Amino acid sequence: MSDLWNGLYQAFWMVVTLDTDLVEITLRSLRVTLSALLIASLIALPLAAFLSVRRFRFRRATIAVMNALMGLPPVVVGLLVYIVLSRSGPFGVFGLLFTPTAMIIAQVIIIVPLIASIAHQSLRELWSDYHDLLISMNATQSQRVRAILWDGRRALLTAALAGFGRAIGEVGAIMVVGGNIDHVTRVLTTAIALETGKGDFALALSLGFVLIAMAIAVNIAIHWLTRTEQEGRW
Repeated sequence: MSDLWNGLYQAFWMVVTLDTDLVEITLRSLRVTLSALLIASLIALPLAAFLSVRRFRFRRATIAVMNALMGLPPVVVGLLVYIVLSRSGPFGVFGLLFTPTAMIIAQVIIIVPLIASIAHQSLRELWSDYHDLLISMNATQSQRVRAILWDGRRALLTAALAGFGRAIGEVGAIMVVGGNIDHVTRVLTTAIALETGKGDFALALSLGFVLIAMAIAVNIAIHWLTRTEQEGRW
């Protein structure tokens, strides 16, 4: 029990004093996750809007597959990315394996279905309200997509924040394609796993505190954006 309290004390002190290793790992985690979030949002949000306004033959099957991919095991994603980026893989010539770029690719694959599915649920309802108006205005397909993307921006930001929360806490795929290399690909989740195995509970707990703080901040942001506690509402 004394080891636990000692670890908590040291972890608190490292957070307060902004320990060098702690800051480095945290900034790398944010850089990788925010890069993945930006790329994933550029893919997922237009896709969600397109599936909301366009009717085509395999639309329902596409939506079903997209929703199913939300539960795609991250370790499997990491394995597939590893195979593709390895020296014997089709993109091995670029030497991306065990780099932050490989980690970003894995995170993008993981969170695109999540962001697209959440965004689609909101945009589908918005499209039902705007359908008659935009059709009567003879709006083109791209104009319809842009219109509901703009008017649904608050819900889309919520979907993006949900993707951020999923990506920042990812460990399986990141460990496989990043390798947890010190000063190169070590991020919050992989560092916590490593330091726990080494018995360095102080650094592991301090990294955990930062990760929890990020998760709480994301949830507060989602809560505020959705305005679920506006006066006069339950």
